[in-house]
Amino acid sequence: MLLKGKRVFVAGATGMAGSAILARLLLHEPTVLIRAATNQTPPFLHDERIEYVRGDLASPEECRRMVTGCDLAVMAAARTSGAGVLSSQPWQQVNSNLILNAVFLQALADAGIRRLVLVGSATLYQPFEGYIREDQLNLNQDPPDAYLGIGWVTRYIEKLCSFWHKQSDMDIVMVRASNIFGPYSRFNPQTSNFIPALIRKAVDHLDPFEVWGSPDVTRDVIYADDFARAVVMLLEREDLHFDVFNIGSGLRTTVGDVVGWALTAAGHVPSRIIYNDNRPTTVPLRLLDCTKAGEVLGWEPLVSIEQGITQTIKWWKEYKDRWTK
Repeated sequence: MLLKGKRVFVAGATGMAGSAILARLLLHEPTVLIRAATNQTPPFLHDERIEYVRGDLASPEECRRMVTGCDLAVMAAARTSGAGVLSSQPWQQVNSNLILNAVFLQALADAGIRRLVLVGSATLYQPFEGYIREDQLNLNQDPPDAYLGIGWVTRYIEKLCSFWHKQSDMDIVMVRASNIFGPYSRFNPQTSNFIPALIRKAVDHLDPFEVWGSPDVTRDVIYADDFARAVVMLLEREDLHFDVFNIGSGLRTTVGDVVGWALTAAGHVPSRIIYNDNRPTTVPLRLLDCTKAGEVLGWEPLVSIEQGITQTIKWWKEYKDRWTK
């Protein structure tokens, strides 16, 4: 087993995806050691096998200090935002993510890290209808206008991964993620994605209940623990030296579906639901073909979207007075 007795560096360890990955690593391999990078968010998960370190991942010196002595790495740190910020200030995600990943990749190569799983995004794909496979990315077409900046940054980061794999012979597996949701999401209304935003409104019993966009807008969404299982499986696969995988549910989930499930789980029956098409949204449809992950890894999502929303609402009710993101 590749993870047995190894030290894994996890960047973005106190975020939604990072927290789920920490929990899955601890469950998967009893002897694994984790060095977890955190910024201003205090860690919620505590275990004797986790060493939390604080530092600036955009600083070459601090990044090298944090990763030195580790064997494997997961990059789950990113500057993200909801539709509002993405529409009004799309540059917020561009420079920060580009610099962060460029510095991180070189630090890993300098430290002799053996293997990296990099959590990327499906925003890099060109506009398409239906489902899209990994090999259908067309670099001659721009990403949708809503994702133009971050989409091209994500494409460039994948090219940087190819460069450092060839320069250092470090194994790199890239993940093109769909919309991930679950505990430890960003619930701040200014930065949250659509599922935590709707969960917060449902738990707060907002009435009338306002929803940004149409109920028919369709997303590929995945519960964080299912996503984390895929990342751990990719980290273990020694035969994958340089590869890319779509990781999503592969299911059509509409905004209307999420509204219904969130209201039911929160026990809220608003007098009126308002779908506001004048508020910022992104693209109407994006679905990932995750056949490759199923065939190569034997992975599939185990938690239904409805179950995931119910579990996230349970977590949010317990921690909303302490969770600041």
